[in-house]
Amino acid sequence: MGRVEETILCIVKSTRQSTAKTGLALLLAGLAGIISCRPVDASEPANATGVPVYVIPIRGMIEPALLYVIRRGVNQAEEDNAAAIVFEMDTPGGTLEAAKEIVRIITRTRVPTYTYVVHSAFSAGAIIALATKHIYMAPGSVIGDAMPIIMSPFGGVQEPGEALEEKLVSGVAALIRAAAEQGGHDPLLAEAMVRRELEYRVGDDVLSPKGQLLTLTDREASRPLAPNGKPLLSEGTADSLEQMLKAAGLQGKRIVRLEITPAERIARFIAALAPLFLMAGLLGIYIEIQTPGFGLPGILGVLSLAIFFWGHHIAGLAGMEDLALFVLGVALLLVEILVLPGFGVAGVLGIILICWGLLSAMIQRYPGTPWYVLPNWEQLQVPLRNFGIALLASAVGAYFIGRFLPRSRLAGALVLGQTTSREAGYSAVDTDLPPTGSEGVVETALRPSGSVRIGDRLLDAVTDGLYLEAGSRIRVVAHREGRVLVEPLEGETEEEGGGHA
Repeated sequence: MGRVEETILCIVKSTRQSTAKTGLALLLAGLAGIISCRPVDASEPANATGVPVYVIPIRGMIEPALLYVIRRGVNQAEEDNAAAIVFEMDTPGGTLEAAKEIVRIITRTRVPTYTYVVHSAFSAGAIIALATKHIYMAPGSVIGDAMPIIMSPFGGVQEPGEALEEKLVSGVAALIRAAAEQGGHDPLLAEAMVRRELEYRVGDDVLSPKGQLLTLTDREASRPLAPNGKPLLSEGTADSLEQMLKAAGLQGKRIVRLEITPAERIARFIAALAPLFLMAGLLGIYIEIQTPGFGLPGILGVLSLAIFFWGHHIAGLAGMEDLALFVLGVALLLVEILVLPGFGVAGVLGIILICWGLLSAMIQRYPGTPWYVLPNWEQLQVPLRNFGIALLASAVGAYFIGRFLPRSRLAGALVLGQTTSREAGYSAVDTDLPPTGSEGVVETALRPSGSVRIGDRLLDAVTDGLYLEAGSRIRVVAHREGRVLVEPLEGETEEEGGGHA
């Protein structure tokens, strides 16, 4: 190999290495930006002393955005060793899946939980309230009517068939009974909020006859039961949150009130579109690896992955440990590609860490659960589905890009269209070589390649395995791939190749 080819190879290798380093630096910088993006909670310090009380409002429809806030609030309450968590509730209900997850979070926390019903706690709101240990209600507020309904895609309520209705009602009845048992409330009272065919009575008073779902006012819910005087459901009626805290023995505590921040609303959108951001990130990185330099595909890929991790971090799903696993996997993969020969342990381990970092970022972990505890199958289902969709879409995208992009108009704008052919006067090797028979002198020792000087030209040369010292006289006998093949003149010193270091 001549000096020109060796120089070009060195430049290409150096460029690829520096490009990889630059790409990794951009990836780390983009993803590390999630560290400082954490919602800020508003505290109410009015005469506040001691451990805090966390107030989490549940207003309007119960949806995934609320789930993120509750997960964040419960986590922070546990970290602060809060005296209590109060759910300030006014809701017509919401999605059953969000209610299930909220109930799981409430039943797993070690912090005492309270519900303060401001106006109404219907459907999913009633289920969540029954999962808390203590319930208080404002004057004129109501709780109950948790029968499930199916919403039509075009709006309005969709009537299910008899079999489907029983399946839905049976599942929700089991959920609300379990929530009531966890909260220490009457499971039969809870089930009467779901099943119309049940009659619920207290003594001789029928609170809900057959054919009517149970809904309680604040007075009905707080009526004492004989013989111990324990309230039916609500521990008391309070005009305000402050009165409620006083009745519960929590007066004078520092109040920390959580709200749904704009960042969490964006996080909900990102989490819902996780497969798209994953696909864009993986596809962008793949295209960047297949092309020289670091350009638009790599930037978009890094940005998509940064958005993916940021959104799941704000949503309370991804932690810094997930990002660390992903970055470590990328580093191991780059070491395998650029440093180590072949493809071995470092590359395989890098791919495993990358996949687990991305998958773990989408797993819903309950408050108090360490990050290293393996998730169960229920927690893995949605992340595995999203990850599978992203991988499949990335593979399909890579196939179509490789097949059709080179012939598209876009490729014409991105790729140099001119060619440097031999016919146009371009050549990768020197074609203007001295004719055979030309004589010269060895400039650097030929072992068996080196350089010779013929006239005033310095040329790459090679022998047929002979070793020639510098200063030896030579003759050109042939041309070989841009170099001259030489032999020693009669009487010049020559030795077999390999006899010198």
